[in-house]
Amino acid sequence: MKIRSALLAFAVAGVLGSTESLAQNAYITNNQSNNVSVINTRTNEVITTIPVGGGWGVAVSPDGRKVYVANGELAVIDTATNTVATTLGICGPNSIGVAVSPDNSKVYVTCTGGSVLVINTATYAVTATIPVSGVPYGVAVTPDGKKVYVTDYNDSTVTVINPMTNTVIATMQVGPPFTFPAAGAVAVSPDGSKVYVTNQTSDTVAVINTATDTVTATIPVGDSISVAVSPDGSKLYIPNRGNHTAIVDAATNQVITSTDFIGGGQFGVSVTPDGRKVYVANYAADTVTVIDGMTYAILGTVPVGSDPLAFGIFIQPAPKFAGIPGKSNCHGQSVSALARQYGGLNNAAASLGYPSVSALQNAVEAYCET
Repeated sequence: MKIRSALLAFAVAGVLGSTESLAQNAYITNNQSNNVSVINTRTNEVITTIPVGGGWGVAVSPDGRKVYVANGELAVIDTATNTVATTLGICGPNSIGVAVSPDNSKVYVTCTGGSVLVINTATYAVTATIPVSGVPYGVAVTPDGKKVYVTDYNDSTVTVINPMTNTVIATMQVGPPFTFPAAGAVAVSPDGSKVYVTNQTSDTVAVINTATDTVTATIPVGDSISVAVSPDGSKLYIPNRGNHTAIVDAATNQVITSTDFIGGGQFGVSVTPDGRKVYVANYAADTVTVIDGMTYAILGTVPVGSDPLAFGIFIQPAPKFAGIPGKSNCHGQSVSALARQYGGLNNAAASLGYPSVSALQNAVEAYCET
């Protein structure tokens, strides 16, 4: 019984998001080879390649079931099969950034012609077109879904959108005006209190207070291109074209250290749900560098397609698990929650990486025994 419980506890770690078992896949957009490389974050191996027709921005949905790729249009990938479910002919002349609302109901896409499109994820219909100034580039949504932040690559500004009314409610200068390339990537802290915006030409990252929509600090980081926040909100990971990734203390806005040299030009960056690994796309080397999220050592390099950009949140989130350990109804409640979340236990098992429903049931049982 002890051996069985130990094995089951190891199996359920996948549901809970441990790097020792189930991986959350990383979806890397390869702009020149017109595909997406899917990396297993446990083994750091490419498990499949999905043709999508180019690609800059990428966003994994909060439930992990879809990946949206801004590739001039918008490709939608089903993560259960790792195939393209549909492609939407939107956004002339080009789409760059993409983000998903926390409730999975909306996708926001930046169109370089001067607008942000709002797309209904159930119907794939464009429900709103929001005019914004300059060249809209990066986009991010706060965890409560109440604000959307859009960067202007032409003028170092950030536009704030109210997603309830689809109107612009604020615009702020985050770097020197009329510099190009200017404001690019944008990331939100897990608690939603801060937004981080990279200013490539001015070698800084602006820190925005989301309560007041004002810039409260500026972090000096040379030629920064993208930014990711650790799951606990304590650290920032900022790749730069000096071929290092800076690690910043989010409480003090001070650079703690930088990684060793990473060749090939760094672009997109994302962190695994447990914070243990950081993935950086190297567009000039056709690789992805894996960094230890605790020691900042380089763990390895993964060959991918040509010109990997991965501009956005490209790693699947940890599965939401609704068990109550030690309670008599733990198993039943957990199974019901998984069935609701994934549309049935067969889908849940496939999405979470279990070979069968019985294997998933065993994992739930082990979780409830702990």
